[in-house]
Amino acid sequence: MNFDQILSAIGGFGKFQKTLYVWICLPQILLAFHMMVSIFTGSTPPHHCRESSSVPAPGNQSSFPGGRSLNFSLSESSCFSSDRRLLGNRTERVPCARGWVYSRETFHSTTVTEWDLVCDKAALSSLGSSVYMLGLLVGSLLFGAMADRFGRRFVLLLSIALQTVFGVSVAFAPNFPVYVILRFLVGTTISGVIINAFVLGTEWTCTRRRMLAGIFTDYAFGLGYMLLAGIAYLIRDWRKLQLAISAPGFLLIFYIWVLPQSARWLLANDRTEEAMELLRKAADVNGRVLPPAAQVEKCQISAGRKQSHSAVDLVRTPQMRKRAIILFYIWFVNVLVYYGLSFGVSRLGTNLYLSQFVFGLVEIPARSLVLLVLPCTRRLSQSGFLAVGGLACLLMLAVPADHPKVLTGLAMVGKFGITASFAVIYVYTAEIFPTVLRQTGIGVSCTFARVGGVLAPAINMLHAHSPAAPLVIFGASPLLGAALALALPETAGRPLPDTVEDAENWDASLPFCQETSEMSEDMSQSASSTEEQQLRQCEERRARTTQPDLT
Repeated sequence: MNFDQILSAIGGFGKFQKTLYVWICLPQILLAFHMMVSIFTGSTPPHHCRESSSVPAPGNQSSFPGGRSLNFSLSESSCFSSDRRLLGNRTERVPCARGWVYSRETFHSTTVTEWDLVCDKAALSSLGSSVYMLGLLVGSLLFGAMADRFGRRFVLLLSIALQTVFGVSVAFAPNFPVYVILRFLVGTTISGVIINAFVLGTEWTCTRRRMLAGIFTDYAFGLGYMLLAGIAYLIRDWRKLQLAISAPGFLLIFYIWVLPQSARWLLANDRTEEAMELLRKAADVNGRVLPPAAQVEKCQISAGRKQSHSAVDLVRTPQMRKRAIILFYIWFVNVLVYYGLSFGVSRLGTNLYLSQFVFGLVEIPARSLVLLVLPCTRRLSQSGFLAVGGLACLLMLAVPADHPKVLTGLAMVGKFGITASFAVIYVYTAEIFPTVLRQTGIGVSCTFARVGGVLAPAINMLHAHSPAAPLVIFGASPLLGAALALALPETAGRPLPDTVEDAENWDASLPFCQETSEMSEDMSQSASSTEEQQLRQCEERRARTTQPDLT
């Protein structure tokens, strides 16, 4: 009896698992805070050169004198104080020599106003965001490996603790380099929370409920996205805002007593007694009965005989290579455009706080729509949502800048499409890669996704030189992904491949209509079919091992 069958026996998504997902969802809200807070803390308010008559504000923070009418600007002219006449009737623009004066209409202070990250230093703000996203890439490698060695629970608790400590430390950063380093460290811990919360929830949930449970976890991220807009509206000082989103992490100290270890990980590391105790507890909470311990141990012994595979096997054979490259690109594009649109919300020309709230709100219907269409088709859903996101970005090029509401509406449509595509790719990737390479394939895919996250702020920097360039990239790349997605196999209602050979021969299998007619009525039959195959294999192994005793 394999572990998935044990989960089904004790309740694959009972009260125990639902409570676990409550604990998993709470950190997701804090994740959204940290991921999107730079939209507010790193925003560039209108500004102009400080004149000699202006009185500097204390420290590096600039403000404008009261009772004086000032013309603030975000254009290139705000970087120069005057034009100097040269010989030959030529003029030379004189850079600001005494710093800048910033409008306090929207923000009391940001990292930009505190450290004067404008004009020739404007790129440093986007560079800081890229370094933060690089932290997510490093964290996925670091904390992923640690979780396999020390367990999901320990690394999740460690990540939450470090995220809280480093997040609070950011609020007290004395200069910009220290700020960037601390944000990088926060980024590494974000990956530790994302990966281990996802894995811990997945390893406690039966196959048929994992998709639903995963999307509900994403709802918590969308909730945090919306809450951040309200918190930032109330707190206009970047240090106080950073402190407000980080300090609540200390309230999660009670996770030490309520968060369970992964029973699957315990069994895989020969800690059977602890695993059995946890499984009994889960069965009691769910009102079920745990199967005999001997069956669990036997399953673990047979599972340990499986052949090991590496990431090279993802590209060793022709069909696997084609599918892996397409999936890697789609993951890259999803994260690139998702964060590209999210970080570019301040350029839309509408109320930043309202736009941020709606950007978070649009994730709810996007993920809800995925729940409706995903049982019908994975391939067309993936392609269609990518196409919607890409076309919306390209249509923004045809809208004049003096129509901010139309631009914002199209940006919302683009965010809707990319968010829905993001939800599909998680499920689609897990179904395309065979069982022996599934975890490896998802891990490599996430690495490509993080590269997209690193590049997103850098591409937004191109707006200063060519306003159309980011939208062309954010529009064309998803359309290419939509076309490539059509070359992937349909997985809805089909048994999942277990080996590389299964994946290679997938196109030669029965047509979709014939397979679905032979399956049961449940639309999530692909998951249950895998469980049945694994159960039959386990029973066959048990029969072979017991046959000599009968003779």
